[in-house]
Amino acid sequence: MAVLPIRRLPDPVLRQKAQPVQRIDDALRRLIADMVDTMRAARGVGLAANQVGILLQVAVIEIPEEGFVRVLINPRVVEREGVRELEEGCLSVPGYRGRVNRSVRVVVKAQDENGKAVRIVAEDNLLAQALEHETDHLNGVLYLDRLVRKDAIWRIPEAEAEAPPPQPARPRA
Repeated sequence: MAVLPIRRLPDPVLRQKAQPVQRIDDALRRLIADMVDTMRAARGVGLAANQVGILLQVAVIEIPEEGFVRVLINPRVVEREGVRELEEGCLSVPGYRGRVNRSVRVVVKAQDENGKAVRIVAEDNLLAQALEHETDHLNGVLYLDRLVRKDAIWRIPEAEAEAPPPQPARPRA
């Protein structure tokens, strides 16, 4: 498989809504395998297809202590409950972290790499956060749009020297 280049702000593909997957085939499975390789190489927890320049509704999530990858094709958040404030970062906004509001409990419906319908329920954990983060990506939304305050973002000490400052969050509709 291959490690793909991760798109970074201000790349406009990150602000575009991904299109639904119409057909699950070997080409899509290769993309998924490449996304998993890319996510692992970047030491991420999740990756959405538009982060590698592909405008398809595909995301992968791997929670470190679980030891397996969740593949989400055409994911939709169908339920949300509660609000919690969390620290978050993003592979497409390297060198920064921020405080965001995320749901306590989320339910996502999607398909796996074989086209089988899946329903994922996550509550008060990293998986719940990652599910919202990756589905946001597929809708052109970044964690910067979810900051609790405009100034609730900071540069992390081990950040890359060349990392550009993130663009301000766009107003939410």
